Amino acid sequence: MAGGNFMHRVLSYVINEVVVNGLANSPAFQRFAVRTSKTLEDISVKASKKRQELAEQIKEASRNFDSFKN
Repeated sequence: MAGGNFMHRVLSYVINEVVVNGLANSPAFQRFAVRTSKTLEDISVKASKKRQELAEQIKEASRNFDSFKN
């Protein structure tokens, strides 16, 4: 059984090296990675702005509710 485990690790290492090197040297994959990174960054910025806007709206609603209550 130990021989199978060793072979599995060697095969896994070789496949990993081939895939990683293939993707690292692929201009198409590099363009995909850059576009994906930029898109995720844009989404993160938009989410942060929306979160801030929502917090301000909740704060304003709370003030309005407190003034209505009094």
